[in-house]
Amino acid sequence: MKKVVMMASIIAVASLTTGCATIFKGKTQKVNIATSNNEQISVNVDGKTVTAPSVVELTRKDSGLTVTTSAKGCTPNTSVESSIEPVFFVNILSGGPFGSTTDYVTGSMWKYDSNIVVNCK
Repeated sequence: MKKVVMMASIIAVASLTTGCATIFKGKTQKVNIATSNNEQISVNVDGKTVTAPSVVELTRKDSGLTVTTSAKGCTPNTSVESSIEPVFFVNILSGGPFGSTTDYVTGSMWKYDSNIVVNCK
């Protein structure tokens, strides 16, 4: 009986201190970065230098980010805005303030477009 009560207590505490977006989506997001002409270029995004096209794992934040490049013929700065992850709203309805606060603090309530295109001629 003690094990059942202990397990129920652990589950209750875990459900009150975690958020839906944190559980289902995580603190990071994989984003595809490509070029409009399908050429390979070097880009810098969120402090990482990668060759586009590629898939990059980004930390979710409430602020947007900028993809930069010095490749000839390409737009030097491409802005990417963050938006609220739809799973976050489920958490507000089902989990209330505890889970939604967790999602906010961890940044999991935010998302970026899954495809970012750097305009190149």
